Amino acid sequence: MDSDSATPRRSQRIQKMASPIPHSPSTPNGSSSEKSIMTTRRAPYLPTTLETILLAIYPVTLFIGSLFALLDPSTRASPYNAATQSHHAATAPSYFAKKSNIFNTFFVKQGWAWVTFSYFFFLFTHPSTGPPLSPAITPRRLRGIFRYGIVTLWWISITQWFFGPAIIDRGFRLTGGQCELVDQAEKGNVDMDDARQLVTGVACKAVGGKWNGGHDISGHVFLLVLGSMFLFEEVLHVVLKSARTSERTIYMADGAVKSADVEAERDSTAETAGQWTLGAKVVLGVAGLSVYMLLMTAAYFHTWFEKFTGLLVALSGIFVVYFLPRFVPALRGIIGMPGV
Repeated sequence: MDSDSATPRRSQRIQKMASPIPHSPSTPNGSSSEKSIMTTRRAPYLPTTLETILLAIYPVTLFIGSLFALLDPSTRASPYNAATQSHHAATAPSYFAKKSNIFNTFFVKQGWAWVTFSYFFFLFTHPSTGPPLSPAITPRRLRGIFRYGIVTLWWISITQWFFGPAIIDRGFRLTGGQCELVDQAEKGNVDMDDARQLVTGVACKAVGGKWNGGHDISGHVFLLVLGSMFLFEEVLHVVLKSARTSERTIYMADGAVKSADVEAERDSTAETAGQWTLGAKVVLGVAGLSVYMLLMTAAYFHTWFEKFTGLLVALSGIFVVYFLPRFVPALRGIIGMPGV
C-alpha cells in the first residue's frame, strides 16, 4: 500500500478516537446534568421559597404590630395592665384592644375549634385526598389525620395539660410566678398562702386571683401562629402547583437527597391537586383571619418577649411535623408530607 494514501486514513482514525463520544441519556455519564441538579438542591431541613415567605410573615407581623404600639399616640397614652396583659377596657385605644371584642371572643378563644373544622372540611372535600364528601379513609387522609393529631397534641401540651399543668403554666411557675388574690375581701375561704400554691392560670382566676411575676408565654401568639402555619402547610402544598417542585427535598433511606415528589402517589388524585375547592378557601380564610388577629395581638397585648417566646414555641411544633420527617424516613413513612 502506498504510504501517502495510508497517511490520511490513519489521521482520520486518530481524529475519530480523539473526538468526544456523545452520551445517551441512559448511560451513567449521560446523567451529568441530573447530578448537577442533585448537588444544587437545598438540604431537606431548609424551608422552600414558599415556606420562607410564610415563616417570614410571623416575625414581620409581630414587629409591625409592636412598632405600631410604640408609635401610635393613643396606644401609648392608654394605661396598660401588666397583670391582664392588656389595656384597661374603659380607655382602650381601639375596639381590637378590648378582650371582649367579637373576634377575640368567638374566634381566637375558640381558635383550635376553627382550625379543626376548617382542616377536616378540606381533608374530606378536596379530591386530591380522596373521594369528595365521602367518609372513606384513604392513605392521604390517614396521614393528614396523623399530622393534625401531632399538632393538636402540641397545642394541648402547651396550653391545656401536660401530665398536670400545661407547659405555659409550668414555665410561669419555674420563672418565679405565682397566684395572688386581687381583693382580700373577696377571697372567701382561700387565703393568700393557699392561693400561691395554685399551679394553673385557670385555677388562679377561679378564686379571684391573678398571675403575678414570672414569664408568661403569649398563648394567643402561640395559638394563632401554630394554627395558621399548620393550615398553610397542609393546603398550599396541594392547591399551588408551584409548591410541588423539586424545592422540597427529602433524605432517602440510603442517604440520597431527592425531590419529595418521588414519594407522591401515582394515581388520579395527583391530577386534581391544583383545585381551589370551597374547603381550601375556608382553610385559607381561617388562616388569614388568624394572621390579622396576630397583628392585633402584637399591637395591643403582651410584651415583646412574651410574644417572641410564643412565636418560638409555635414554630418548634411546626418543625417537628413538617421538617423533621424530611430527613427521618421512618417518621415520614407514618405521617407523610402534605401533597405527597
